[in-house]
Amino acid sequence: MKQEILRRNCTFRPTDEECETARVQVEFYVNENTFKERLKLFFIKNQRSSLRIRLFNFSLKVLTCILYIIRVLIDDPTAGIGCWGCPKQNFTFNHSSTEINWTPILWVNRQLPLWLLQVIVAIISFSETMLLTYLSYKGNIWEQIFRVSFILEMLNTVPFIITIFYPPLRNLFIPVFLNCWLAKYALENMINDLHRAIQRTQSAMFNQVIILICTLLCLVFTGTCGIQHLERAGGNLSLFKSLYFCIVTFSTVGYGDVTPKIWPSELLVVIMICVALVVLPLQFEELVYLWMERQKSGGNYSRHRAQTEKHVVLCVSFLKIDLLMDFLNEFYAHPRLQDYYVVILCPTEMDIQVRRVLQIPLWSQRVIYLQGSVLKDQDLMRAKLDDAEACFILSSRNEQDRTAADHQTILRAWAVKDFAPNCPLYVQILKPENKFHVKFADHVVCEEEFKYAMLALNCVCPATSTLITLLVHTSRGQEGQQSPEQWQRMYGRCSGNEVYHIRLGESKFFMEYEGKSFTFASFHAHKKYGVCLIGVKREDNKSIMLNPGPRHIMSSTDTCFYINITKEENSAFIFKQEEKQKRSGFITGSMYNGPSRLPVHSIIASMGTVAMDLQNTECQTVSGSKLKPPTENGAGSRRPSIAPVLELADTSSILPCDLLSDQSEDETTQSDDESLPLLEYVKGYPPNSPYIGSSPTLCHLLPEKAPFCCLRLDKGCKHNSFEDAKAYGFKNKLIIVSVETAGNGLYNFIVPLRAYYRPRKELNPIVLLLDNPPDSHFLEAISCFPMVYFMVGTIDNLDNLLQCGIIYADNLVVVDKESTMSAKEDYMADAKTIVNVQTMFRLFPSLSIITELTHPSNMRFMQFRAKDCYSLALSRLEKTERENGSNLAFMFRLPFAAGRVFSISMLDTLLYQSFVKDYMISITRLLLGLDTIPGSGYLCALKIVEDDLWIRTYGRLFQKLCSSSAEIPIGIYKTESHVFSTSESQDIRTQSQISINVEDFEDTRDVKDPWNPKSSHRNSTSSDQSEHPLLRRKSIQWARKLSRKGNKHPVKTPEGIGQQRLNLYKRSERQELSELVKNRMKHLGLPTIGYDEMNDHQNTLSYVLINPPPDTRLELNDIVYLIRPDPLAHVSNESSSRKSSFCAKLDPICLEPKDKTQL
Repeated sequence: MKQEILRRNCTFRPTDEECETARVQVEFYVNENTFKERLKLFFIKNQRSSLRIRLFNFSLKVLTCILYIIRVLIDDPTAGIGCWGCPKQNFTFNHSSTEINWTPILWVNRQLPLWLLQVIVAIISFSETMLLTYLSYKGNIWEQIFRVSFILEMLNTVPFIITIFYPPLRNLFIPVFLNCWLAKYALENMINDLHRAIQRTQSAMFNQVIILICTLLCLVFTGTCGIQHLERAGGNLSLFKSLYFCIVTFSTVGYGDVTPKIWPSELLVVIMICVALVVLPLQFEELVYLWMERQKSGGNYSRHRAQTEKHVVLCVSFLKIDLLMDFLNEFYAHPRLQDYYVVILCPTEMDIQVRRVLQIPLWSQRVIYLQGSVLKDQDLMRAKLDDAEACFILSSRNEQDRTAADHQTILRAWAVKDFAPNCPLYVQILKPENKFHVKFADHVVCEEEFKYAMLALNCVCPATSTLITLLVHTSRGQEGQQSPEQWQRMYGRCSGNEVYHIRLGESKFFMEYEGKSFTFASFHAHKKYGVCLIGVKREDNKSIMLNPGPRHIMSSTDTCFYINITKEENSAFIFKQEEKQKRSGFITGSMYNGPSRLPVHSIIASMGTVAMDLQNTECQTVSGSKLKPPTENGAGSRRPSIAPVLELADTSSILPCDLLSDQSEDETTQSDDESLPLLEYVKGYPPNSPYIGSSPTLCHLLPEKAPFCCLRLDKGCKHNSFEDAKAYGFKNKLIIVSVETAGNGLYNFIVPLRAYYRPRKELNPIVLLLDNPPDSHFLEAISCFPMVYFMVGTIDNLDNLLQCGIIYADNLVVVDKESTMSAKEDYMADAKTIVNVQTMFRLFPSLSIITELTHPSNMRFMQFRAKDCYSLALSRLEKTERENGSNLAFMFRLPFAAGRVFSISMLDTLLYQSFVKDYMISITRLLLGLDTIPGSGYLCALKIVEDDLWIRTYGRLFQKLCSSSAEIPIGIYKTESHVFSTSESQDIRTQSQISINVEDFEDTRDVKDPWNPKSSHRNSTSSDQSEHPLLRRKSIQWARKLSRKGNKHPVKTPEGIGQQRLNLYKRSERQELSELVKNRMKHLGLPTIGYDEMNDHQNTLSYVLINPPPDTRLELNDIVYLIRPDPLAHVSNESSSRKSSFCAKLDPICLEPKDKTQL
């Protein structure tokens, strides 16, 4: 406490107006200014000076022990013993005598120089001890006197001081060897001061090891010196013999060749053994305890390693084995990260499964687990975060309170930024409203943003979730290559495609396209190298643009983003000899000498034939670019050929797309049904964003916000009396979303489905089936969107499903519920969702159900079929791929391949990949429509119909799209007929049953109720085919024709008859389920004519091919993923008179109007 003495000297000089106070002098005195406090500050409080004092004290104690050893070595008791200046007495030990001569024990022969040194050291030690005792005095003098250290100091220093005044005692024996315990005590304090002085956290394990070693040394040294001195009156052991005896005794060996001869020596041995039995176990217990604690906490990551090695820090709330393996497999999949170390900082104790994995030699040398908190600077120093290459902060998505989990993540991010502001930060956040708190991070992935946008695109672009998941996973495309199934080999090989980047001036793929249009470079790079160029970034612009269109001219400084099986740096270029000879003509060919001379109608041609050899890199001339088109009814009419892709865009041939004032949609909609009033929509930006940080997107909006009462689907209001989906008379099929709570992330589900580039006449009504009523803020945000409704209900209630119009829906999206994300047993969190989806799958087999699961491993239970041999074979394939080290072992599960199941944990790799590919989050957000950048394209899909099969190959389709509308295809979604046999034996005859099943079911599926032509067969990926019965019958005939290529005369084997009987049994079961549903509909007052009990897609399998080879055959109902250029990138005021001059005959899926003008 500070003492203050205030001295005031006030002089008042009053004036006429005021009284002024003179100068006030204040002097402060504190007790640190006293002599005692200054000494205390120097000897105790000051860390550095205190460290020097303790080091000096330690040196003195060690010196006294050394002087004692020197005295023992030069002292010979047989030469005479006695006091200083007294006559010496010779001593000889008599073994037969039981009497002890105490003279050799009490007196020693101490030389004068040695005595002088010991006296000087004793005086210094005594003075220092008394000074420290005085400075440490706190009112209790006996506490200071009876300390062990004080007693030992007095015992070893006071006798030497007495010998100064009384010389005969100079040869008196003084147990100076006990100073070893004082040296141990000084060493402990010195280590503590050392850690305080350098401001580093001390290691308790290191301190305990030092203390244990010092204790052992002190015990051995004390026993050695004590026995040697006492045995001067006995066997006269040397110092080495005494050391040998102590080591043998303390190690419990006990040879018996050296033994004490007199009882004082024996008593000392007993005392030393008792002390050792008490002290050493306590020391070992403390050491073992600290060792176990260190095993739990993980110790430290040394500063030397941090400065010489590269490491990243992974911060999590609770580490699960799945999360750990996903991170390690994805992180170490990149070759340049093999020498990196991963330091895991987690506040909880290491899980048993995690401990077992980290004991594997592959990971034990790379992964370091530290138990600690990110909010503590000491733990961050243990992880050496300031020297880390990156810090990953992952949220605990299994928490029931996801907002609280985000708050913890935000605090961790702030703590890391405060401790190491230069460390790159990668943050995973759960809810979008919390994203702006961590906007300072280098890379942020918001789980609900990506999840809802991906689920929304799954409804219009089938299997978008599978497409994105395969793109963000690292794979070499080796999965499934040993499988006998052709689709598995093709699917596994194409799954190895990833997004890479390279500078155009340094690229062999794209260098030759400098000065050419982006579309030209994309098509020819795919034709020549099989590389799909999807985006570009200017040197002076930080934004990435996907498919900027043909007006973008490639520059040598552009950064190109492309999809390929591997990056260009790992590719080898091998040319055939004839191709080398033609390479000179490749650039100087007549095709490129005058692109502007090509006619416009040839450039903007409709579907025709293409003359390009995909196996040859030579460009064909215009005159040789026509093949005979397919004939119809024997007619040999020729269609226009596919135009070549021009080097530079011809502005007269590229028609702008003015989507902001498209009157053709209004006219078409009005002519469809004159009895229904036309709803007017406007295009603009949503006025109310539910959270900060949402990217503005141009959308279809209502002219005025809908009242909240009109958003309720199942209850009428004063504005309308509709109480079910049938009463609304929707023209398009519904999209139903089952969500527990209407959070802000659900906003990202609606925006992509109401984007401006989606034709208004093809907008699907959206019904939100909510477990809990929404709040007014959410209703305010969605009230501006057309055809968006909500209803309170659950998917496990059949009445709720029927009221929300499930029989009129095309897609049902089941979002994982927050309340069920955690379960007592691992992987049981999805139990309720899986069973409910399986029930809907049985009740409504024609419905496409997209399910989100908590654990990806549970996808094997989706659409479960008991005794399904094919599913068992896929399970064995998954195990094989996992044993081979694949990161995508689950990819062959049919629900995942078809895009019907999704888990947000699959996108964790997106954040991990950003460490190597910092552009992956931006590209993914552009693909999902979360970000809109002027000039950047968007993801859409086109379906191949029967009239498009003449194109034949994916490479020809690539040229058609690039030359006509500047669209870049990136993949295909294929659907094949397949028989899921329940027999244990599988042979070649099983595969020949495809044609039998198609023939047998053709008649039964054609006989439908005449009320609804849309009830014809369709798969889960499309609704267009179901709207055209003639097209459906043609597709069945086409599938039958394909199946007959392998077996033109199929024979109905007993297995086939058994399969038919099983199908009849299934139909009977479905009829029972149909009666159940119809009875509930009658009870609710709903019309029963909308329920189709026979239609399903259980005999098909679907999969995604990313960037397939150019010679991949196109088949009916294939869906092509496209990146379409931004329609508003080059809108011209004079473009309104030039619209609708052509229309491609590729049928889009809810993405492109039939009368839409293409670029």
